[in-house]
Amino acid sequence: MRALLSLSGLLSALLLSPAALASEGAPALDLTATWFGIVAVVVFVLAYALVVTEEFLHLRKSKPVLVAAGIIWILVGTAYAMHGDTHTAGAAIRHNLMEYAELMLFLLAAMTYINTMEERQLFSALRAWLVSRGFSLRAVFWITGVLAFFISPIADNLTTALLMAAVVMAVGAGNTQFIVLSCISIVVAANAGGAFSPFGDITTLMVWQKGIIEFNEFFALFIPSLANWLIPAALMSFAVPQGRPPAVSEKIEVKYGGYVVVILFIATIALAVSMHSFLHLPPVLGMMTGLGVLKLYGYLLRRHELKHESIRGPETLDLGELAPYVKPRHKPFDIFISMKRAEWDTLMFFYGVVLCVGGLGTIGYLAHASAWLYQGIGATWANIAIGLLSAVVDNIPVMFAVLTMYPEMSHGQWLLVTLTAGVGGSLLSIGSAAGVGLMGQARGIYTFFAHLKWTWAIALGYAGSIWLHFLINHSVM
Repeated sequence: MRALLSLSGLLSALLLSPAALASEGAPALDLTATWFGIVAVVVFVLAYALVVTEEFLHLRKSKPVLVAAGIIWILVGTAYAMHGDTHTAGAAIRHNLMEYAELMLFLLAAMTYINTMEERQLFSALRAWLVSRGFSLRAVFWITGVLAFFISPIADNLTTALLMAAVVMAVGAGNTQFIVLSCISIVVAANAGGAFSPFGDITTLMVWQKGIIEFNEFFALFIPSLANWLIPAALMSFAVPQGRPPAVSEKIEVKYGGYVVVILFIATIALAVSMHSFLHLPPVLGMMTGLGVLKLYGYLLRRHELKHESIRGPETLDLGELAPYVKPRHKPFDIFISMKRAEWDTLMFFYGVVLCVGGLGTIGYLAHASAWLYQGIGATWANIAIGLLSAVVDNIPVMFAVLTMYPEMSHGQWLLVTLTAGVGGSLLSIGSAAGVGLMGQARGIYTFFAHLKWTWAIALGYAGSIWLHFLINHSVM
């Protein structure tokens, strides 16, 4: 037994740094110079390399980070256990899980509403109306940009971008230059529109739920966000081809109850905001209550469709031909189909990111990063750099890392990092879900290098939005 104890002590001495051993009794260890910390960083980098190459490997981004999260926390737990601390690691991961649970349930409710509106053909009806109007190419360029900017604060930027890109592809079929320019404008607009709303992006949602910025305070970023899209859009508009393509004859009607779902969604958002602002309860409670109301209304929709619409096709059809009559997505309505169609890969990716970043924070890396960034180069340049980093690295882990660091900075600086993390991903096509999604939708037309040709214009919009933020919100900087 003594030999085993001696061996355990020797391993602890070898694997834990002297600084960590000197901190016995402290609530946290600095494991950054130990093998535990080094291996954890290597695991995270390898996992994120697989995330970045998702487009080429066709490996869903959630898979590597889920495995990486487990490995990192095994390393953290082992390090603390070898130091005789069986409490800190468990408490830290439970804290991370609580933060994830609030955001995950919030997003699940929002995604279910968006999917229900899509099932009720609200977005398809909007697309059909646009392509049947006979607008000129330049008019479509501006209309899709404006709609992307104003829809993304409510719907997520990926759904918004895909909807607008479908319009562009239908109107400008065969016109490569028009499609490329319009796709770039849509990506920038969708990301910029999400930056001034708590519901527009996961990063803004995290900041709001953390209680750092109140709901109404996000609107201080409206003009900087608008400039972020408007500046590159104005520059690109000179290159948009002239012409008025023939209108595409298409008419799609909104299904029964579609507009009621929109009203319920708006009421749910109002409930979540009110609970947070007046009762100081987590916003997720309001969203889940609204989801319950949608489920009840879904019951009424289902009864209506069962009563008024036949789901039986002709008996002579085979199984494949019968599918359109019986597919649950089409009829009768089933709310759980909308829930199933939530972006589970994104939700699971978010879980992996939260736990990976939380694990690295527990190891001590985020404390060092915070000291180097916010105390070294200053809050302003640090927040600008974080926006540039989000063009390469997904803004979810970047913003969660900042929130985990929780550096001491002014209210205006928190608004600045919210802005830069939200719009920085527009600099490259791979910097946001909207860009990656459109590369897939307009494959071979809207590409990484096609976007890169206009990065200079997007960078001007990025700089202009920061300048306007300092000009307009100087009182809180």
